[in-house]
Order: sequence, then structure tokens, then C-alpha cells
Amino acid sequence: MPVVVFRRNGQTYRDEVKANTNLVVRAGIKQFPFPHLRYECGMGKCARCACRVLSGSEHLPAPNWKEKKQLGNRLDEGFRLACQLWIAQDIELAQDDELPAAL
Repeated sequence: MPVVVFRRNGQTYRDEVKANTNLVVRAGIKQFPFPHLRYECGMGKCARCACRVLSGSEHLPAPNWKEKKQLGNRLDEGFRLACQLWIAQDIELAQDDELPAAL
């Protein structure tokens, strides 16, 4: 099972999730071990769930059109939308207090 390390507000949370887990879906049904994940729509429209991928990006698919539209050049800085990611391998994410500005 993939290990997710999630960093937010100076805290580090670590837990295992089932393979092919979407973090926002799990948070929405209260089955996600990281209660501090910021999210809203779950459909790639608002970018509230934007996270920096600190490690494990090599296991993720290329950004989809929603991520490209919402994040723009922030993709080059390692940002992704958690609602668009299905976690199949270990990953480390950080969510900043400020949302990344889309370009």
C-alpha cells in the first residue's frame, strides 16, 4: 500500500492508503487520515487542493487539462491538484497556506 506523507502548517502526517486512492475523494467521505487537507470542489475547478509534490512525482501521470488550466506555470514548480491524482505509489506532498496563483 502506498505511503503518503503530507506536510501542512509545520506538521507532518504519514499514513498508508489503498492503491489508486484519490485523496480528495477519501477526505470527502471522511476516510482519509489527513484531516488538514484543503479542498473544495473535487473536480479541478477551484484549485483549493493544490499541493507541491516533494517526492514521488515520477510515479504520477502527466498533468491533465484541468491542472494545466488551473496551475499554469506552477506545474513547473511541482504543484498538482490533489483531486486529480490517483495515488498508486509512495508520495510526499506539501500544502501551503496560500493558494498558488494560476497564470
